[in-house]
Amino acid sequence: MKRRNLITYTTVAATSAVALPALSQTEPQQIKWRMTTSWPKSLDTLFGGAQTLCDRVAAMTNGKFTITPYQAGEIVGGLEVLDAVQQGTVQCGHTSSYYYKGKNTALVFATSVPFGFTAQQQNAWLYYGGGLEAIQKVYADFNIINFPAGNTGTQMGGWFRQEINSLADLNGLKMRIPGLGGDVISSR
Repeated sequence: MKRRNLITYTTVAATSAVALPALSQTEPQQIKWRMTTSWPKSLDTLFGGAQTLCDRVAAMTNGKFTITPYQAGEIVGGLEVLDAVQQGTVQCGHTSSYYYKGKNTALVFATSVPFGFTAQQQNAWLYYGGGLEAIQKVYADFNIINFPAGNTGTQMGGWFRQEINSLADLNGLKMRIPGLGGDVISSR
């Protein structure tokens, strides 16, 4: 009985010794992800930022991990990115968190707030003021891991043909102002 065990153990050890180096030299499997965005390809600053991120991931991994970005509407609508990632329709997304303030108002602080921080102040808060950890806790409720992937700077208040001197001057103007700024303007 002992001889039979010795032969079995020796065979297993010899097979492992031969197979292990071969297994360690096999090429790792290539990883391919899809990224949906909130942007049309024509918005080079925004969609281009997502494309740059994807290109850098591919370069850093020697092409072993590739992410293909898709413009708004190719997979899901531009305001459905969070849901698409949460539901597993895509592996990742590139969007602005203020689009999802209806899900959790705290999400607006993960992006620029009209009349709020400058880009440098936002980055300081995220990386040195506990902001990133706070926002990641909010995203954890959606089973999403988030991290900053670009900063377009402070949201502008607007450019108008006529001077704005009072709230009455805003009546009848059409504006695109999302997030908290949109709430403030629409409540006037």
